[in-house]
Amino acid sequence: MQTLTSIKALQNTIKQQRLAGRKIGFVPTMGNLHQGHLSLVAKAKELSDFVVTSIFVNPLQFGAGEDLDNYPRTLYADSKQLEAQGNDIVFVPSVAEMYPRGMTTQTQVSVPQLSETLCGASRPGHFDGVTTVVTKLFNMVQPDIAVFGEKDFQQLSIIRKMVDDLCMPIDIIGVPTGRAADGLALSSRNGYLTAEERPIAPELNKTIQACKEAILSGSTDFADLEASANKRLEAAGFKPDYFAIRDSSTLAEVTEQTKEIAILAAARLGATRLIDNTRLAPPK
Repeated sequence: MQTLTSIKALQNTIKQQRLAGRKIGFVPTMGNLHQGHLSLVAKAKELSDFVVTSIFVNPLQFGAGEDLDNYPRTLYADSKQLEAQGNDIVFVPSVAEMYPRGMTTQTQVSVPQLSETLCGASRPGHFDGVTTVVTKLFNMVQPDIAVFGEKDFQQLSIIRKMVDDLCMPIDIIGVPTGRAADGLALSSRNGYLTAEERPIAPELNKTIQACKEAILSGSTDFADLEASANKRLEAAGFKPDYFAIRDSSTLAEVTEQTKEIAILAAARLGATRLIDNTRLAPPK
């Protein structure tokens, strides 16, 4: 496995692979890899001939007071895991390599509407930072496929729309959320949980699943279900950011035309912000 830090070296290497007729798969990450990330690499390897994984903690998507400085950076361990997974290139650019003219004058890519609700409402500018850096990485790698986890369902929806709107010739592949044995969605931020908080954390997924069962059983008062879920999370020790029942395609309110429902939640447990989701077909 090659470790590259420059855009030029990355593009030269990929050009050689493409000339050899190989299909390029890409997995963008911020590092501190866990089994969920490795499942994305495995999917990329299954669907392509040559896999590039990027590790870049993107400052453009962190707001004031967020955990940019404390975000775990574990490059050595990450590289060992990627090599064992059969990854071909790990691309580890510096901030200066990614934003050579600085970030204040960086051209930005924005996806309206989808970026303005849920996590976008509580983290202004976050998704503009995500779509900007993903666009830059897509232009550098020019992959045939790119693989993302479904845990960040809003992010996945935004990237799919961006790729469609901008006519990027890339297939976006979503991979189901990896989970611990107790149901907690795998996340790099789980490492922030204290020993006392960790056993509480799966309650976020349990609350989502209880809401799903209620809908499948015929409950249609979504506002009441959302309110009840927030109360349940608060009782468990969370500070809910949102608990929302939405149309999975638009992230807008569910209507009679909705073909799939998404239940999405974000909540803080101590200093750690956790997100999770599930989807279901509307009951007939």
